[in-house]
Amino acid sequence: MNTSNQQRIEEYRVLSEPFYLPQGNEVELALAAAREQLPLLLKGPTGCGKTRFMRYIAWRLGRPLITVSCHDDLSTSDLIGRYLVKGMEAMWLDGPLTLAVRHGAICYLDEIVEARKDTTVVIHPLADDRRELPVEKLGMIYAAPAEFMLAVSYNPGYQSVLKDLKPSTRQRFVSLSFSYPRPDLESRIVMSEGKIDEPLAARLVRLAGMTRSLKESGLAEGASTRLLIQAAQLLRQGLDIRSACRAGIIESLTDDPELLEAMEEMVQSIF
Repeated sequence: MNTSNQQRIEEYRVLSEPFYLPQGNEVELALAAAREQLPLLLKGPTGCGKTRFMRYIAWRLGRPLITVSCHDDLSTSDLIGRYLVKGMEAMWLDGPLTLAVRHGAICYLDEIVEARKDTTVVIHPLADDRRELPVEKLGMIYAAPAEFMLAVSYNPGYQSVLKDLKPSTRQRFVSLSFSYPRPDLESRIVMSEGKIDEPLAARLVRLAGMTRSLKESGLAEGASTRLLIQAAQLLRQGLDIRSACRAGIIESLTDDPELLEAMEEMVQSIF
């Protein structure tokens, strides 16, 4: 491993234990999958802790975690790598997937359904028993070491015919379903991460539960645990409760005037 790649991979190490409260046996399942060299598929709503979970698993395994936020313009070269011209010569730069494969890291493709279908096909030989990555531009096929792990995630709430994982992709994975934590756990998370007291955290969680009930009224998705922590952080800086909830939670959920008014009333009723 050359010095530049060694420096790059070290940047992805999770050096301290992330705060994570298990909701079930998801940690044991993920560690078992890692031991058997099986890829992971995480399903769940926005802000429910999927990325935090992967950071925790990387810390438990002592492996670097390379996260890729997928989007419509993500190309195969973005994942695999490309030649860059430096001076008078062309130099190869590993993409995040190649870097993870070559150095036994975890590669986490967040919101994989947002990537183009021709891009996601590249993970197929890594996600089955071949565990190999063809790099056509180099004329190489890299065999993944035992330490390499592939993980992907998506939000089923935003599924559509055009944005869904093909059966040929999803059936390669061990799948874990995530949801928002039950209220007592979510209060502990908000209290710990937002550095606020338990009664206030519990009221924020109650507000989140009320917003989540608005899906039938047209709200795409209710308040995530992440938004509750944001509001708690604003409160910690001395903002009043209504301002913190509006800026940290409500305005991030919708622009619809009626839904905004309904959630303002929720804040008033709770606080």
